[in-house]
Amino acid sequence: MPPVLKTLERVLSKAGLGSRTEARKWIGAGRVRVNGKKVQTPDHWVDPARDKVTFDGNPVRQSEKIYLLLYKPKGYLTTYKDPEGRPTVYDLIRDLKAWVAPVGRLDLDTSGLLILTNDNQFAERLANPDYKAPKTYQVKASTRLSDEQLDRLRRGVPLSDGPTRPALVARLRDSGKYTHLEITITEGRNRQVRRMLEAVDSKALKLVRTAIGPIRIGDLAIGKWRKLTAAEVACFAAHKPRRGGS
Repeated sequence: MPPVLKTLERVLSKAGLGSRTEARKWIGAGRVRVNGKKVQTPDHWVDPARDKVTFDGNPVRQSEKIYLLLYKPKGYLTTYKDPEGRPTVYDLIRDLKAWVAPVGRLDLDTSGLLILTNDNQFAERLANPDYKAPKTYQVKASTRLSDEQLDRLRRGVPLSDGPTRPALVARLRDSGKYTHLEITITEGRNRQVRRMLEAVDSKALKLVRTAIGPIRIGDLAIGKWRKLTAAEVACFAAHKPRRGGS
């Protein structure tokens, strides 16, 4: 079999040492060697199976695969650092002694289930729209929605980047002038659920992601995290892309 080559920065990040941005800085600073020779080019190709890579003199090895479920609070960014100093999801997992990356994003005003992992194949199965992993949200709408508006969401609504796929939509309850609903989509467009509500002349006042496929947030406290169970990881291990219709 031909060797599987990877860039040096990717080798470091996949080993759980840090983000690819951090890896580039370490490589540029001369802290990384390949087969005993200092390499300061992050895009240098290496064969992890044959080349000896060291960081500060220590061998770089593939880390244990980690899968986390975090209940992201509103007001936290899904990024490593923010130039404005706002809190990020990494502030909530400081006690974790390994590097993981978020699978997809939840915007600043959205809370709920966020998965973080160092397993790129697993992340691809969750994030790639070709796999159509269903994502479920609970929404508090700014208005009381009619059955006709809910049916429009179910059928798919036109957005600036094209019509949405059909969605599963259930009315949970009406309270005063508000409708609380649950919606399941199989896409991952930017702020998609918020834009879908706007397309039916309403707005999402509160948005919480409660599930990705069969993985549910359950009774996890907001701001806390737990490891995914072996069964939760396995449910996506053999997940295949489903191209075409919904």
